[in-house]
Amino acid sequence: MRVRKAIIPAAGYGTRSLPITKVLPKEMFPINDKPAIHYVVEEAVASGIEEILIVVSRNKNMIIDYFDRSLELEAFLVEMNKQHLLDKLSVPKVHIQFVRQPFARGLGDAIAMGSSFINSEPFAVLLPDDIFIENKRSLKQLINVYERTSSSVIGIQQVKMELLKNYGVIKEKKISPGLHEIIDIVEKPKKSPPSNLAVVGRYVLHPDIFMFLKKVELGIGGEIQLTDALKDMLQQRKCYGYEVSGERYDIGSNKDYYRLLKKMNTEVD
Repeated sequence: MRVRKAIIPAAGYGTRSLPITKVLPKEMFPINDKPAIHYVVEEAVASGIEEILIVVSRNKNMIIDYFDRSLELEAFLVEMNKQHLLDKLSVPKVHIQFVRQPFARGLGDAIAMGSSFINSEPFAVLLPDDIFIENKRSLKQLINVYERTSSSVIGIQQVKMELLKNYGVIKEKKISPGLHEIIDIVEKPKKSPPSNLAVVGRYVLHPDIFMFLKKVELGIGGEIQLTDALKDMLQQRKCYGYEVSGERYDIGSNKDYYRLLKKMNTEVD
C-alpha cells in the first residue's frame, strides 16, 4: 500500500531550549523567515505525503494559526497595494489536521493519538526537531524501502560514540549499502551502545505499531516510548534501518540551530 499519510508530533515542552520555549514552540523557531516546522511539512510533501496530522499541546496554538489563512492580513495587504507580499503567506499545499495531546506522555503516546487518522495504512512520522535542508526528499528514501519490503523503516545516521546516549540506537545486520535489518533497538543507552547508528527522527511505520503502542508500559521518563513498541514489534515483524543522506540539524541543540542559521544565511548572501 502506498504511503500517503504522516504524523508530526509537536506537543513537547521543548525543555532543551528553555526559557524561550515557555512562549515560543521550538517548531516555530525561525529559519530564514519561515518556522522550522514549515520545512518539515515541505519535506513530507516533496516525498509524496498527501495528508498530515500534527499533534499539538494546549499552548501551541501558534502552529495551528500558522497553517491557517489570515483573511484580515490578506485584505490589509491588498488594501495597502502590497499584493506582492501575498506569496509570502503561502504554506505547503497539503491537507493538514490537528489533534491535541492533553498530557506530555511521550512520543509513543503522541503517535497513538493518530490511530483513527491513519486508519490501518502505513504512515510516516517526522520529528520536527530534526531538519534536513539539503535533501528535501529525505523521507522518500524510507518510503522507497517500505514499498519494497512492506516493513517498518527507521531513518538512521552514524553518530559519534559520545553522543549516542542522547539517541535511540540500533543493533543491526547489514543487508546492503545503507540498509540494515534491525535486530534490537535501545533508547538512550548510558553505556555499551549496540552500534554507532542512531535514530534521526524519520520513520515509515506499519500500522501494526498501534497494537504494540497500546500494550507498552511507561518507559524512560515515565513516558510511552516508541522505541519500546518497536522493540516488541521486532519479535513478530521485520524492521529496517536506512542511512538517510543529507546533513541533519537538531534545532533543539543551540549549537546545531546556530550552525543551520549560519548555513542558510550564507546561501542567501
